[in-house]
Amino acid sequence: MTRYSAFILCSTVLILSACSSFEQEKEQPKGPYPETKTVEQQDDYHGTRVEDPYRWLEQDNQEVSNWVHAQNQLSTPLLQNLPAFADIKDRMTELWNYEKVSTPFRYADRYFYFANDGLQNQSVLYTMTDLNSAPDILINPNNFSDDGTVSLARINVSPDATYVAYATSDGGSDWTEIKVRNVESGKDTSDVIEGVKFTEVAWLPNERGFYYSRYPENKDGSFDDTKPVSVYFHKLGTKQSDDELIFAFDNQPELNPYAKVSDDGKYLLIDVFKGYDANAVYLRPLAQENAPFKGLFTKWDGQYQYVTSQKGLLYFKTTNEASTGRVVAVDPKQPEPENWTEIIAAKTHTLKDVHAVDGQLFAHYLQSARSRVAIFDIKGTMLQELALPGIGSISGFEGSHKAPDVFFSFKSFTEPGKIYRYQPDQQRTTLWYETKVPAELDQYTTEQVVYNSADGTEVPMFLVHDKNIELNGENPTLLYGYGGFNISITPDYDTTRLVWLEMGGVLAIPNLRGGGEFGEMWHQQGTKENKQNVFDDFIAAAEWLINNNYTNKNKLAIQGRSNGGLLVGATMTQRPELFAAALPAVGVMDMLRYQLPSANARGWGSEFGLSENKEEFKTLYAYSPVHNTKSGTCYPATLITTGDHDNRVVPWHSYKFAAALQRDQSCDQPILLNVETRAGHGAGTPTWMRIEEHAENWAFLHKHLGMNSEAAQSNASE
Repeated sequence: MTRYSAFILCSTVLILSACSSFEQEKEQPKGPYPETKTVEQQDDYHGTRVEDPYRWLEQDNQEVSNWVHAQNQLSTPLLQNLPAFADIKDRMTELWNYEKVSTPFRYADRYFYFANDGLQNQSVLYTMTDLNSAPDILINPNNFSDDGTVSLARINVSPDATYVAYATSDGGSDWTEIKVRNVESGKDTSDVIEGVKFTEVAWLPNERGFYYSRYPENKDGSFDDTKPVSVYFHKLGTKQSDDELIFAFDNQPELNPYAKVSDDGKYLLIDVFKGYDANAVYLRPLAQENAPFKGLFTKWDGQYQYVTSQKGLLYFKTTNEASTGRVVAVDPKQPEPENWTEIIAAKTHTLKDVHAVDGQLFAHYLQSARSRVAIFDIKGTMLQELALPGIGSISGFEGSHKAPDVFFSFKSFTEPGKIYRYQPDQQRTTLWYETKVPAELDQYTTEQVVYNSADGTEVPMFLVHDKNIELNGENPTLLYGYGGFNISITPDYDTTRLVWLEMGGVLAIPNLRGGGEFGEMWHQQGTKENKQNVFDDFIAAAEWLINNNYTNKNKLAIQGRSNGGLLVGATMTQRPELFAAALPAVGVMDMLRYQLPSANARGWGSEFGLSENKEEFKTLYAYSPVHNTKSGTCYPATLITTGDHDNRVVPWHSYKFAAALQRDQSCDQPILLNVETRAGHGAGTPTWMRIEEHAENWAFLHKHLGMNSEAAQSNASE
């Protein structure tokens, strides 16, 4: 009998003892939901009149807050009184309680890494000068707030490791405040930077200051994120109001510039973001502060990712004439493509990223969404391929390009993490740290299958489950997807998913079009007018799982976050009969107005298209979840989650979708909206809040997928 079998049996007793309330809840009429008013609002899109009765939910006012509170008053008690919730939360807390260490990185004579002793709300930044000595705490974000909701969003170490610029986020907001800490003393300087979101800090080689990107300031002192950022220079020890404007675009609101300093300290590079399929790069010599910027890549003909610089050449990973990616060396004095030198040619496998350390290039490839790492010298001669322990994902190779060693991590669905140290001069790999978890992982297996989508395209899918699974069509199955923004979904360890496996569940993760697993062409096949391919891929995955006897439609749930929330919203409105339950989180649900809240959201136009364009409007309107619920339809049991501090995918997407589904639901399956009032898009969420959220999710699925005593008794008898 497994530990979780005992948990399920305990839950079964609770279920049996609570039958009357369970049945009463099931028999609740369609209308237990808070009253949601409608308004007379019509918009004309290229001659098509579109109703928007829940436009008022887009406002940030007391009326909307009252409505959200009423939704939470319904959903939170219902979720936390589900029979399985308490036991799932306890088990998840138990499994979460293990030491977590991030991949170290080195600048000058110092190593840096994050660690969490188990249940700390936020991971702590440590530093040390020797791998054999005890580390020192440099920044402990658990001291930022009592409830753990103020987090450390990102850090940038100065070249000689004298300073760390660090950004903090309050309540999960993308808005951050940058401060600077002296590494030796552990104390903050007087420097404070506001009005920033996603910017990194680009330090000068002499550490006297840094470049960053911020939004324009309004007359009232607030910052306007509906407009693009501009690049500023901040000199240490001065006020932000004295910062110098370095680079900006006039009358081009779609262009957002961000700064980098080349590894050799010779150039200031400006990376210009407009979308997720191409970018531009400008530069000027750092020694010529008043010189005009020169366009290095300005044709918007691919993605250009800076890698390193050496002997007057700049190295870039690019998709220009290479869908899967290649590396080229560019002379900034002769930047035309005919003068490029190809260092690493394009291969069949996708080149995910490239890092330079001690004169070597670490090329991270994806082969069927699995990591491979090849090491090249600076001229492109392959030195070796790293031996990896199985199907999994690699991360790391960060830090100074001058460091004599570098670290990388390997994880998989059932491997919580091994951290390796690599010494380029010896081409030597050694195990530095191995994560230990309080669980038995040997009983689970990962396989990869391939299925055909609606148009015949072959799509791979990871399946994770107990080794002794019985293909009887009765396994509760969670189908998770994303499919967008050139993001690759690769194997990773997740405590919450381990709890799902212990519950007897199957985890299925397809590599949908729109992602980056198979290069830029795969990405483009899931964007704009091709976005329906992503939904078709997801639906085909569900049908494959049913047809191959892993599960049935009464045991199948779907889950996704952000763009994945859109995926769930679109597929459940297109094929509501195919799923028993749905978990859309922080989803983009109103595809006609998603671009309005911020310049960042408008940048998603390269992915989705814009309703301002007639043909793109037709595509968006056809699948927009808010606009495609239908009265009289029986939708799956649905738990919609978001955070009221989410200023990336603003929460009114979820509000409007919940209101539409609650209005149109025709059967007893619940439509719940649960809003976390001290969280954002997900980053920086404290441990206690993450555990509670996932426990609610799994308890919801436990009920609505019928994960009852029969499965527990079967497990207990083994």
